[in-house]
Amino acid sequence: MQTAFFAPPSAVHGRRLVLPSAEARHATRALRHGPGDEIFVVDGEGTRHRVRLDRVGEDKTVGTVLDTQHGTGEPSYELTVGLGLLKKRSRFETVLEKAVELGVSRLVPLRTRYAEADILKRERSKRILRAALKQSGRSRLPRLDAPASFEDLVDEVREDAFDRAFVAHRRRREPPDPSLADALDEGDRPQRLAVLVGPEGGFSDNEVEAAERAGATVATLGPRRLRAETAAMAATTAVMFAFS
Repeated sequence: MQTAFFAPPSAVHGRRLVLPSAEARHATRALRHGPGDEIFVVDGEGTRHRVRLDRVGEDKTVGTVLDTQHGTGEPSYELTVGLGLLKKRSRFETVLEKAVELGVSRLVPLRTRYAEADILKRERSKRILRAALKQSGRSRLPRLDAPASFEDLVDEVREDAFDRAFVAHRRRREPPDPSLADALDEGDRPQRLAVLVGPEGGFSDNEVEAAERAGATVATLGPRRLRAETAAMAATTAVMFAFS
């Protein structure tokens, strides 16, 4: 699959599309595109254009939109992933990149009992999301929320913002909690889902119980102890396989 370029909706005027300067430089310097070449351009809002380049230059690259598709590469469901803030920014950034590839619609960095510090750099995070969008074949950029409290996202669960919500957490109890794969198999096919994943220290017992009271299902990701970023990707992959 050909890697796409990014241009906001405002870059399109009728059938004329002007690439942003950074994208134009990438097209000319790295990929050596010239007039007559065809490229794909996504706008981050669910639209992908096939474009023929007419004028190519580092200062301005202009093309003609040949056809337009909507929803390219997008899943049929909306998945929100709430992940506790991690101690290392690089690990959270890995989740940002992989979340785009795996079809996440919204990412919520969570302040929890064991995670308080906001280590994310907003503009850098947006660049990571856009780069992953272009590589992945998707057309819609996931929404990245400002850090929120765990309670805020639990309130959304309580207010039925999601058809189904899950807390990825392993606790010792009898009978044991279901695996996330088994929990996803139960009930009707949801349109809006949420998966909550804890930081390095996991969720506190009080947090898990609060989410459960709000209507979330507590589910495990298996018998092994996973890093937080691995758990987020494993949970997202389980949803993708269950509903794609």
